Amino acid sequence: MTGTASQGSGFAPLRQKVFAVLWAATIIGNIGSFMRDVASAWLVTDLSGAPAAVALVQAAATLPIFLLAIPAGVLSDILDRRKFLIAIQILLGCVSLSLMTLASLGQLSVPALVGLTFLGGIGAALMAPTWQAIVPELVGKADLKSAVALNSLGINISRAIGPALGGLILAAFGAGFTYGADVLSYVLVIGALFWWRRPVGADDALSERFAGAFRAGLRYAKASRELHRVLLRAAIFFGCASAVWALLPLVARNLLGGGASFYGVLLGAVGAGAIGGAVILPRLRERLDADGLLLLSAMLTALVMAALTLSPPQWLAIVILLVLGMAWIVALTTLNGVAQAILPNWVRGRALAVYLTVFNGAMTAGSLGWGAVAEAAGIRGTLLIGAAALLVAGIVMHRIKLPAGEADLAPSNHWPEPLVAAEVGNDRGPVLILIEYRVPAADREAFLRAINELSIERRRDGAYGWGITEDTADPEKLVEWFMVSSWAEHLRQHRRVSKADADIQQEVRRFHAGQEGPVVRHFLHVDPPARPADAPAGTKT
Repeated sequence: MTGTASQGSGFAPLRQKVFAVLWAATIIGNIGSFMRDVASAWLVTDLSGAPAAVALVQAAATLPIFLLAIPAGVLSDILDRRKFLIAIQILLGCVSLSLMTLASLGQLSVPALVGLTFLGGIGAALMAPTWQAIVPELVGKADLKSAVALNSLGINISRAIGPALGGLILAAFGAGFTYGADVLSYVLVIGALFWWRRPVGADDALSERFAGAFRAGLRYAKASRELHRVLLRAAIFFGCASAVWALLPLVARNLLGGGASFYGVLLGAVGAGAIGGAVILPRLRERLDADGLLLLSAMLTALVMAALTLSPPQWLAIVILLVLGMAWIVALTTLNGVAQAILPNWVRGRALAVYLTVFNGAMTAGSLGWGAVAEAAGIRGTLLIGAAALLVAGIVMHRIKLPAGEADLAPSNHWPEPLVAAEVGNDRGPVLILIEYRVPAADREAFLRAINELSIERRRDGAYGWGITEDTADPEKLVEWFMVSSWAEHLRQHRRVSKADADIQQEVRRFHAGQEGPVVRHFLHVDPPARPADAPAGTKT
């Protein structure tokens, strides 16, 4: 495969040896995870036939994603990502080793299965944003979208192989052996991570702490208008499209007349369609931009939902689900690729965690909502309503364009070091930064428009307050001010400014009419001395 990959093709990232090895390791690890899930799903029905027990195991696997996605993103940004991934793989390996031991001894109970599944869900929640965040470290910017597509392809390869292989091993050798195969997959992934020689960063006094990094990540997500567009498009698409996923088991049984095995075949068809979609995606990109691809996905998914209401023959339903898999992988890859392209490395894990939270939240809320609609409108009616909603939403949202993701987000390092009379402690703060411009009256309106764009970058990179003021005695003297929580955070702000941000700053500076550049001053908060207690009565002062 790597020998035929050409620069710019969908498989070009596989020319990078590290990416190829870790990509293959990820597929192996995900196959093991799907095998484990099959064994757990079968065992819980054997241990307890109660639907509540089955649902509890499913909830234990997914709940940690909602609880831990954003904290996991914070950890992926402040810790060494390679070491963090190794630690997570060891945790997951221990979970499967415990399941293997208990299953082999016949001691596995529903509470133990739920508890260990919850631990496995914690590992999965911690791992997801970190795996995505390392992709730009492994390939160049030109290959980033193809690498994201290959990651999605790898997941679907695992989904196509893992459940079937897990079912065969479970039937032939039992649950203990199936869990053991999963343990072996973690050993292989850990070996690949140890083989990867990620550059080690030097010790840094400005390294972020968890609480501050958490706040910085949320502040970035709140201030980034480009990320807002991606999140909005993802929430609308996945919220509407979740109807087909929520009702697919009932479609297989009630509309198509199939059993559990046929439902498995339908899921396999989705995985196979996703593999095909990932293969043809580079050619689609030559004809359609990201907005066109997302609209195409919405139209195809809506068409699938409408077609299923006609109760087609089972063979035709399998073909229809192939189309669903193709549409799904195009949407997933497009949104994920845009999200990757608009994020700088310093906040990548945290922002991707916000994206994953929105994705999972939309799928969960959508599934619950469509389930409630199905109680009143029936399966066919709900699928038709979902198809109409997705089609209309796709057309309307097409007007809210996704960002191009072509900006240069590498650090510019063009800010000079702040002038200080003496060394300033990193924890001193808050810090007030004043930047004085001289702007002729004729340029005032254009300057204010430009600096308003700059205010977004200030807030994104660390400021929690921003404003522009004028001198009452000299209206051409305008002062920009912004507040940062600490001296260390302001120094981090120096490092975060990208080359694209530097272009915005240069656009603002061109309106400055002074002979020298704008004057920059830094002010630190000073605590006033405590007020002395009132002197006792009769005491001379």
